[in-house]
Amino acid sequence: MDSKKGGKCVIFSAPSGAGKTTIVHRLLAMDLGLEFSVSACSRGPRPNEVDGKDYHFLGIEGFKQKIKEGAFVEWEEVYRDNFYGTLRSEIERIWSEGKAVIFDVDVVGGLNLKKQFQDNALAIFVQPPSYEELEKRLRFRSTETEEKINQRMEKANKELSFAKEFDYILINDDLEKAVEKAKELVVEFLKK
Repeated sequence: MDSKKGGKCVIFSAPSGAGKTTIVHRLLAMDLGLEFSVSACSRGPRPNEVDGKDYHFLGIEGFKQKIKEGAFVEWEEVYRDNFYGTLRSEIERIWSEGKAVIFDVDVVGGLNLKKQFQDNALAIFVQPPSYEELEKRLRFRSTETEEKINQRMEKANKELSFAKEFDYILINDDLEKAVEKAKELVVEFLKK
């Protein structure tokens, strides 16, 4: 796939708990010509997650096989044996439908995608209002162990330092305003 050709991509990245997934879902509900790129991962589904809708759940061995096949545009090992990536076939499918791809990926994945798609991509970093608020949001989810929360907070600390490498930093201190600003940025980018 030649990333110089094809359609456009909108990339939303953030530390876990910053609100990127909520913003992406809100944008998808609008008629903006966007379609979600379903990421692949090596972990199993959480309660209420559906294979092919939330993620392509490949398992560790399945994921490693796809790496060998060159099936990913980008991938990374986020934590030990915990892989996430973007399947080339997902992007090609969306572009073939004449839509722009919208990504909900972690910070390293977002930067990798921006590097790959360059001017065909708009990379937005969703920033929580504070580090404390981020921790509060992760705890409010009640889906993770204390160890996982600590891991995510440590990772968030590093990820926040990459914000300036994105095209735009969107501070999510008021969800409605953040969604409105995200919509404005996306509409403007897709017009180009």
